[in-house]
Amino acid sequence: MKNKTINILILEDEIPAYQKLIGCLQTFFSEGIKHDWARSISEGKLLLNEKTYDFILSDIQLLDGISFDLFNSVSIDSPIIFCSAHDDYLFEAFNTNGIAYILKPYTQTDFNKAIEKYQALFQQGDYNALNHSTLDTLKLALKEENTNYKKRFVIKKTKGIQLLNAADISVVEASGDFCIATDYEGKRHTISQNISTIYSQLNPKKYFKINRSELVHIDFIENIESHFKNRLLIKMTGLKETVMTSSSTTAEFRKWLEE
Repeated sequence: MKNKTINILILEDEIPAYQKLIGCLQTFFSEGIKHDWARSISEGKLLLNEKTYDFILSDIQLLDGISFDLFNSVSIDSPIIFCSAHDDYLFEAFNTNGIAYILKPYTQTDFNKAIEKYQALFQQGDYNALNHSTLDTLKLALKEENTNYKKRFVIKKTKGIQLLNAADISVVEASGDFCIATDYEGKRHTISQNISTIYSQLNPKKYFKINRSELVHIDFIENIESHFKNRLLIKMTGLKETVMTSSSTTAEFRKWLEE
């Protein structure tokens, strides 16, 4: 693959996410790549009807719908790597070699592993194209996921209103009638809801209320240490200080970690 130019299609509606993918591609390949970029199903369809690609990097939610609908409407022979903030639950529905996924927020290492998987599959001849049955299964899983859990919060800032993706939240801490959410980059956001209300809206496979005033996201747990009185100290991404389970939640927290 190093001796030829690699043609890539990027399907991503968010500009920062697109820029991150470009950076990861340039780091992995160094040279010899070309790419097209589409932010919507309509733009993607035009490109796929005109060109062929070595592989596709695709978000699930595009400006005018979900990418699954695009892949159902156009014949796709290229391998697809989904780059999405959706929960692991959705990706349990994947049942073909034709697809893989990188869960946001991903690292360069995560990205490299996905590309290396496809290089290996093609060399071994084990690649199977994405089929309609798989797409239907993915759409059903996505519908169930979107029905149950909150995906983003509206945050009021001095400069206006911003959106905070639930998948980016590392820790939520109660603060009176409000809560402070710290994201994986260490940025703090005020949510105008109490912690019980916030917790009830989130996926219990991903979020756990470790004590009366704090809940954590499993994807951002960096380290866990035993503490006195049957408590656990937890180091979270984006947070300088550790958080701690209460004596009454430690046992359930341990079970939750192993689910």
